[in-house]
Order: sequence, then C-alpha cells, then structure tokens
Amino acid sequence: MTRSVYVAGLGPGGGKSTIALGLAELLSRQVAGIGVFRPLAPEPAAGRDAILDLLRERYRIEDPYEDLYGATYSEAGELISTGRREDLIALIVGRYREVERRHKAMVIVGNGLRADDETDELAFNARLANEFGSVVVAVVDGLEQEPEAIASAASGGYHGLRDLGATVLAVIANRVPPGTGMPELPVPAYAIPEVPTVSAPTVAEVAAGLGATRLAGDDAALDRDVLDFVVGAAHVPLVLEYLTDGCLLIMPGDRDDLLVAAGAARVAGSPAIAGVVLTLGVRPDPRAMRLVESLGAGLAVLSVPADSYHTVEAIGRIEGRPTAANPRKVEAAIGAFESSVDNEELMRRLDVARAPRVTPLMFEYELIDRARLERRHLVLPEGTEERILRAAETLLLRGVADLTLLGDPDEISRKAKDLGLDLDRASFVDPATSVWLDEFAERYAEIRRHKGVTLDLARDVVRDVSYFGTMMVHTGRADGMVSGATHTTAATIRPAFEIIKTVPGVSVASSVFLMLLTDRVLVYGDCAVNPDPDAAQLADIALSSADTAARFGVEPRVAMLSYSTGSSGTGADVEKVAAATALVRERRPDLPVEGPIQYDAAVDPSVARTKLPGSTVAGYATVFIFPDLNTGNNTYKAVQRTAGAVAVGPVMQGLRRPVNDLSRGATVKDIVNTVAITAIQAAS
Repeated sequence: MTRSVYVAGLGPGGGKSTIALGLAELLSRQVAGIGVFRPLAPEPAAGRDAILDLLRERYRIEDPYEDLYGATYSEAGELISTGRREDLIALIVGRYREVERRHKAMVIVGNGLRADDETDELAFNARLANEFGSVVVAVVDGLEQEPEAIASAASGGYHGLRDLGATVLAVIANRVPPGTGMPELPVPAYAIPEVPTVSAPTVAEVAAGLGATRLAGDDAALDRDVLDFVVGAAHVPLVLEYLTDGCLLIMPGDRDDLLVAAGAARVAGSPAIAGVVLTLGVRPDPRAMRLVESLGAGLAVLSVPADSYHTVEAIGRIEGRPTAANPRKVEAAIGAFESSVDNEELMRRLDVARAPRVTPLMFEYELIDRARLERRHLVLPEGTEERILRAAETLLLRGVADLTLLGDPDEISRKAKDLGLDLDRASFVDPATSVWLDEFAERYAEIRRHKGVTLDLARDVVRDVSYFGTMMVHTGRADGMVSGATHTTAATIRPAFEIIKTVPGVSVASSVFLMLLTDRVLVYGDCAVNPDPDAAQLADIALSSADTAARFGVEPRVAMLSYSTGSSGTGADVEKVAAATALVRERRPDLPVEGPIQYDAAVDPSVARTKLPGSTVAGYATVFIFPDLNTGNNTYKAVQRTAGAVAVGPVMQGLRRPVNDLSRGATVKDIVNTVAITAIQAAS
C-alpha cells in the first residue's frame, strides 16, 4: 500500500506547487494527518521554503519546519564538492524516515541539487523516490511552451524516470496553453491549463520582486493580480486607451498627471487597474498623492529606483505562485487541479486506506468533494458583501456550486473588480428589476393570504433579498440559500418558515452545529433556533439531528442531555427529556438513543461505566440534543472557545428545501463550508 507520493519536475521551471496541493488535498480526505517533505531547502538566513510553509499551514502539520527538509543547499553543495554524494543521500533519507514515522501518508516535493540548477534533478529525484519507497508524479511546466514541446517532455520524462527505476504514478503538465494534448503513456497523463489567478503575480509579489517602496495601498490593494502592464509615457488620453483590467501602469515618478488619472480610473472601476509603479526613484508631488488618496481609489502605488525599461524587464521574470499568504491562489490552484485530473483514478492508483475516524480536516475536505460531485445551484442574497464575494470566487474556482448573487449587478461587478475577483461564472440578479418579481409577489400573496397579505404588500416584501432568495428556492430556480453575513438570523429564516415550511411529519424546524474536534466530529442541536422545545419538539429535533449526522458521515448515537442521568433525578425538565427519549425510541427503534443523560456520561466511557453500565450510547455519543436553547448555545460556544473546536453552522434542518444561516462574524472559510453543506443537503 502506497504511503508516499513524490512530486518530481521534468526539466527547468516551476509548476510543482499546484500538483503538490492537489495531491495533498486528495490524501487529506483519506487519512488523518498527512506529512510533507522537501529534499533540499534554502539556508535559514535566506528565508523559508514557500512550498513547505504553504503545505504545513494549510494541512495543519505540527512538525517543526526544520524537520521537513533533508539538507540545505549549502550542505548539499559541500558534500557534493567533496565527493560525498552518498553521504548526502543518506542524510536526506535519514531525516525523511524520522518524519515519515509520524504520518500515515507523505507528499514529497522534489527539487534539484542547487537552487539555480535543475540539470541533475531527474536522476536525483528518481534516486530519492526509490530510497523513500515513493511513487512519482512527474510534472512538466508548460508555461509559454509549445504543445509539441510539452508532449515531448512528458513522454521523455516518463521513460527517463522508468529507466532510473522509479515507479511513475502519473504525468501532469501544468500551466499549458489551451488545446494542449498529452501523449499516450502506460500511466495517466493530464494537462492543467494556465489559470491567471494562479500564474499571475500579485502587486505584493511584484513589489517584493522589484524591491519597491510602497507609497500607497492597503493589503487588499496589494493582493490584486497583475495580468498585464502598460508603460505610461504619452499624454493622459492616449495612455487611458491602453489601460485594461488588472494591468500595472509603469511610469516615471514625475508624471503627476498620469498618477491622478490612474486614481480616477481606479475609482471609476473601468478599467480596474491593478496598481502603479513609479520609476527613476522620483517621488510624486505630495499634493498629487493626497488627491489620489482622497479619491478613495484604494490604489497601490509603488516606487522603484530603476528606469521603466529595466522595471518592465524585471517584472517579466516575476511569476505568481500559491503561498500561505495568498489563499485565493491556493484555492484557484486546487480548483485547476481538481477540474483537470481524474481524482478517483489517482486515488485508486495511490491505494491509500481510509482512516476509520474522521478528523476535522478530513471532514472539511469531504464537504467540498461531495458538493462538487453533485453540484447544485445556490442563491446568496448578500451579493455586495465582501466576504460573500470572496467566498463566491473560491466556490466557483473549486466547482462547489453554481451561484446566483442578489443585488445591483453593476455594484456587484464593480466591487468584484475592485477586489480583483473573478466572478464571471456567477449570475447576478437585482430583485427590484427582476422579471420574476411579479410572479414571486403573486405566489407569496397566495401563500400568506390567510395573514391578510395583499398583492401590493407582497410585491414590497419580495423585493427584500432574503424573501426574493427564498422564493427562488421555493420555485426551483435555486436548490438552496445561504445568508446571514449581514442579516440577522430572524431575517434569514423567517422567510423560510413562511414560504418553504417544514417537511411532512416534522413539527418544528431546528438547527445543529457540526463540532469539529481534534479527533472527531460531533453534532450539537438545537443551539440556534428553538428557545424551549416541548417533549414532542425535542423528539423531532433529535430525529432530524440524527438524520443530519448520517447525511454528513457521522454515525448517529443520540444523547438526550439533562442535568440528570437515568432515573437519578426528578423535575419537570428531566421528565421532558425522558418523554422525548421515549418518543424517539417509539418512532425510530433502530436508532441508538440514551436519555436523560449528563454530558460527561455521554462523552466519557469511564464515567458511562459508572452511571449507565451496559448502554450502547453512553460514553460514545455523537449527537447531543440539548433541552433548551440557553443550554445548547452556551455549550457549543464554550466547547468552541475552550477546546479549540471548529463550529460549522448553524445547519438548518427540517425544512422542505435547505436554507442556512451564517453568523454575522462568519469568515470566508465559514461561508464556503456552509455553502458546501447546503449543496449536500440539496442533493440528498
């Protein structure tokens, strides 16, 4: 059974980061805690290896950075120069074995014997892969290469590795031009197209590459992709004709007129230029800078001592790459890998046994994977909110769902351009001008006629983005909805209660949080919706929560929580839980359920043996049903904050179609996870 996969470059150039990310993503869905390794790394004084840093952070690898490489380039050079190549191999293999012992699966990212020389990379990496017992994924960098050259390199590299005794898993050409085909080989061969979001440098990467001084621009401005550059030497009207979205304007530092024009163009958003580089070391007039900043353009302005010619030449050598500091590029790289490579075939060939226990990281990646496999169309009502826009780009890049964003399309497009986001594959709908408005008003008036809602009132109501999005779900124009980043919980779920309603046989809609602990996933309900459910409602919540757990791969063992275990206590609250437990057993005799039970007896086997010996749930519960909202909400937050758990949710359940609420403090990652959950609910 394969324990490690070695990413080896075929010839000069980059492109291995995307492949390493894609493989790490695959393995992380199967095993708890992958490891990473690099044969060689820069000296500590020269900075850390970007690929190692990226993989270590994204996959929550706890090994110290210093353990994750075999030798530094200077150590390798010294051993090679003194004829001790075998000592170098032994050093690298020894350090690798120390890391390998701590992990179920390994991703090794190969490199050459010197940072500036890859001529011996093939033989060096083949030797190490054999010593490690790794299968090899060979990588061809197709950036600016002709299709014939890419095919030739792929074929030659495969046969070269085989001749050196390596076991080749697959050959992947990365950053290839459109229409590039791969040669017929005995192993799978894939081509990943060039994705500007990955390969284009950001303004920050350009600044670092040029050693530029930042005169203006925040972190968001520095995060924009540089898709092209324009040298500004002519008069303002002529230069403006050549500006394009994502271009970097390079001009002498004394051209205050062009600087102000660039700021105005940035404010107008057409074109949405990436930034400005001022050359010759000349600073602009302070009055011009103040004017640009007062425009609120968010324009990045850099200054370099070189002239325009040498600046353009230097920028041409700067490549973008996924790094820990740029999650947009990471998601885009993984999206490119997943859309171009047969992931199931690779996993079969890797033949890595799946871990019996699901870790939080595995669970999160499983969400994305399942949503991609059964892609659904979701509506996001808060279409002008920055976090929603950033999450939408990630979701589209990863192919998680098709999306409709609600709001003024011009405003959404302007904000997306300003943030440097690619939302071309999303749909934008303005409820106020939509062709569906009259139909939705009529449908809503019919649904709420018993509450005295007239057609005129209904037309005003469905203009609200939450109601409009809910009507899209109700009429089948979307499979689900996610909202709440800027709206209250009531504003998000009230329309669902009025329009979508609960599934037959369920008296109450409720919610759960998926609690991602360090070594398991638990389900807590209800922690967000029902203040004080009665026994029948509590039973419904338990049954819905058990179904939700099963839907997301958690075997349901239900604990009906109380301040008393078994028959040790009395009181109305205990009796309510006991009655709810009896109802659950009556309706679902097959479902493991215990109650009333205290939390410690539900989760700790040693306590369970004392308080409820012989119970199949006590000590091993996975679904925890709280008697009221006060208890549930406080408990999930206590566990989240003190145990370092990731709380995913609230996940609504019991509705005919999925609508999920976000916390108003939701991060981009929270939004991505919630959309994936909603897509899975819609597909179930």
